[in-house]
Amino acid sequence: MSPSTSPRFYTEREVARHCTKDSCWVLLGTRVYDVTAFLRMHPGGEALIRSRAGKDLTREMEGPPHRHSPNARRWLEQYYIGELDRESGAEETLRERRKDSEQTEEKSAEKTNGVKEEDENSPYKLCSSVDLDKDLVDWRKPLAWQVGHLGEKYDAWVHQPVDRPIRLFGNPFMEAATKTSWYWVPVVWLPLVFYLCWHCYATLAKGNTRLELTSNFSIPVHKYMFPILFVIGWVLWTLMEYCIHRFVFHMKPPAHNYYLITLHFLLHGQHHKSPFDGSRLVFPPGLASLMVGLFYMTLCKTLPETLGVSVFVGGLCGYVVYDMIHYYLHYGSPKRGSYLYGLKAYHVKHHFEHQRSGFGITTTFWDHPFDTVIPDEKF
Repeated sequence: MSPSTSPRFYTEREVARHCTKDSCWVLLGTRVYDVTAFLRMHPGGEALIRSRAGKDLTREMEGPPHRHSPNARRWLEQYYIGELDRESGAEETLRERRKDSEQTEEKSAEKTNGVKEEDENSPYKLCSSVDLDKDLVDWRKPLAWQVGHLGEKYDAWVHQPVDRPIRLFGNPFMEAATKTSWYWVPVVWLPLVFYLCWHCYATLAKGNTRLELTSNFSIPVHKYMFPILFVIGWVLWTLMEYCIHRFVFHMKPPAHNYYLITLHFLLHGQHHKSPFDGSRLVFPPGLASLMVGLFYMTLCKTLPETLGVSVFVGGLCGYVVYDMIHYYLHYGSPKRGSYLYGLKAYHVKHHFEHQRSGFGITTTFWDHPFDTVIPDEKF
């Protein structure tokens, strides 16, 4: 709802009727929110919100078991639709308020008549709006070349998430190149994983592969070692995943450096600004191939070729699982108490409250030795 329009008023009966997955409303005091679009994204699961549909969430927002962050509260405001009218018998009053609200909206529409309207099918129409007049960037234009001018305000701005898609570039081909549907990751990489698994196992089965420890001493590597090498590669990927997320994606660009701020936003900042933009939750295969190629060359230079490829394919499989889990943590509804349920809650805390910790995606293991574990809440 635009801040310039008067709020609409709803009776308790009207709010209580919206308790399905197709239309779910909640209250925070007397404020009414339509959280239908957020049901699947909620870290506590869809059922948790639906069980509280039509009710006041003030107690749940404060906790326990979970105290919602300021960013979570800002996020909720995007779904604000009006106010609760507690005067159950005052139907005339309610009618009058609605009439006044509609008249205010009509006047506001007349004032903005000269402004060019967005296309009716635009995805921006489907999302809750940001205050276009007060935000630090112009959301009507591509953001890639704007964010670098934010300077010292960039870090705070990029970590205040919004529920709307982002347009990075004006050029449609460049814009399309930054978007990837989740299924392209397994389509592109899994055939390579399966082929290399077969190739490495078949090569090791010939019995010709040896690991040279010194110029005079080497040990044979049997085919039964392939699963161990595969797991080593997978574990190595989890460490790379942590390091890339922490030291590259979460670098803090200097406030005076326009280019580093822009690079950070393109790499990861846009994901934190719009964490539920489904077209930018996995790596585009073209960009990922650079990292995959570097990983492959490093291992093959360090180890005998067959051993290097065996470790590499384990890491590549770990990468595919990482991208799939990351997508699921944003859009899936894992069963309460499951491993993925805990990961989803952990990752959402990283987005909304603890941006300088909680860097593990597929596992929180590496957060422990590096002392970046998200602390438990205390009440």
